[in-house]
Amino acid sequence: MDRDRERIIQYYSGFDEWGRLEREPIEFIINMHYIREHLPPSGLILDNGAGPGKYAMELAKRGYQVTLSDLTPSSVEQAREKAEAFGLTQQFEGFHVLDATHLNGIADETYDAVLMLGPLYHLQQEEAREAAVRELYRVTKPGGVVFVAVQTRMRMSINSLQSPHHWRPNDSMDAIRSFVEKGTFDHQDQGRFTGAYYFHVQDVVPFMEQHSFETVQLVGSSSLKAMITDEQEHYWKERGEEQELLQYLIEVAKDPSILGISSHLLYVGRKL
Repeated sequence: MDRDRERIIQYYSGFDEWGRLEREPIEFIINMHYIREHLPPSGLILDNGAGPGKYAMELAKRGYQVTLSDLTPSSVEQAREKAEAFGLTQQFEGFHVLDATHLNGIADETYDAVLMLGPLYHLQQEEAREAAVRELYRVTKPGGVVFVAVQTRMRMSINSLQSPHHWRPNDSMDAIRSFVEKGTFDHQDQGRFTGAYYFHVQDVVPFMEQHSFETVQLVGSSSLKAMITDEQEHYWKERGEEQELLQYLIEVAKDPSILGISSHLLYVGRKL
């Protein structure tokens, strides 16, 4: 487990997660739309596995009191600097370097809402995923809402089929079949996304409900964006319908038929 943690820390220490969400904004826009839809009007929020804190900053701007945690020390420091730069330090209860499977120092039933928009991407062992969700349950108030992100096995298999050399070792059919069976992915190329776990879409809701969460909604955070080329998107921009396209992508994100082609899913649940 220590080796797994270290390679994840190493990866995110050199990766611009804030910039990724700026360059590929649809995931952030859709997630924030549905997070805002289900959040209580006020309260305490834990952003668990927050990275540099893009979601946390947005919530702090909206008046919520936020606690931020992440496994990677440099990400937590970047989040602290972002909060200071945005004049939001007073909205934060703390910035903590914590493993999502052991939220040491976080008291039981503290938060009205908890975000966990990253840790399940990198917990390859079932017991680790279960530990993270148990911790999620523990720190959430009864009736509190949780937002959990997962990546989808089908979308990753599509990516591998379309760009096999980009997703090595998924550059053979045997490797892709093995990936689909196991859900784990370790990039062959140094410095690329690795140590990852992908869910079957049909397993997300049962997994969360087995840990005493009531399902509210399951959303395809990437919506149909992966199916639209830059040239195709340019057509709608030229027509002046860019905002109408964005609104459509937000609306269809909750259509069950697209969940398998969305690279990221957002699970919205409530603690029973």
